[in-house]
Amino acid sequence: MNLKALIRDIPDFPSKGVVFRDITPLLKNPIALKYTENALLQLLGNAKIDKVVGMESRGFFFAPILATKLKAGFVPVRKPGKLPYETLRQDYDLEYGSDALEIHADAIVKGDRVLVHDDVLATGGTANAACRLIEKMGGKIVQCNFLLELDFLNGKEKLLNYEVKSLLHY
Repeated sequence: MNLKALIRDIPDFPSKGVVFRDITPLLKNPIALKYTENALLQLLGNAKIDKVVGMESRGFFFAPILATKLKAGFVPVRKPGKLPYETLRQDYDLEYGSDALEIHADAIVKGDRVLVHDDVLATGGTANAACRLIEKMGGKIVQCNFLLELDFLNGKEKLLNYEVKSLLHY
């Protein structure tokens, strides 16, 4: 299936010069949705997973589906102030400024085997911050997987210590 045909380019969003990859046409197509789910699982192979961590917000589309298929728990990682219970925080640098992610303090148990999932790998800052949070809690990153990767932004360079797999490359 040609998934790229179901991802539309939105020029100059969210700012001038950026081409946003809009996955909502793929999400509304049930055949493409099922195909994508299976293809993301194939990236993982037969690895045993205890938790699937999904990043806010578009990582929430596939991470819970993957968790269900893997008989694993789903763990959301969010921007500060969005999670209601005690959290751990990881600050990280962006190209122009900084940001942070939070995870519930009891979300990962020492020894948990973790799949980190997000929709897009761009610069790698968000995924790297999530990985650092998971490792602080004693989790082991089995793989970071993404629906699509923007190769020209070299996000993999921030994830050199991890197995990184992406379904689509731009």
